[in-house]
Amino acid sequence: MSSEFGNYFVTISDDDGNEYELEHLSTAEMNGILYMAFLPADVKEDDDGYGMVILKVKTEGGEDILLTVDDEDELNSAYELFVQQLSDEDEG
Repeated sequence: MSSEFGNYFVTISDDDGNEYELEHLSTAEMNGILYMAFLPADVKEDDDGYGMVILKVKTEGGEDILLTVDDEDELNSAYELFVQQLSDEDEG
C-alpha cells in the first residue's frame, strides 16, 4: 500500500451497524500477520475518542477483512511496532 499520493480513508461498520471513517496511517507485518493502523477521521485531537486504531487483516475468499485485535498482549505489541515505525518515518 503506497502513501505516494497521501493517506487514504476506509469506512468500517461495527456489529451494531454503526459506521466509522478511519484514516490509514501505516501497515506492518508482525509474526506473519498483517496489521493496519488508523486514526478516526471525524475526531479532533483533543477529543476523548482520539487515538490509534489497530486492526488486523484476514483474507477470506480472496477478500481482505479488517478485524479487531482482541488479545491485549498482541494489541500492545502491534501498538509498539507502529509507534516505532511512525517514529522512524518522522526522523527520516
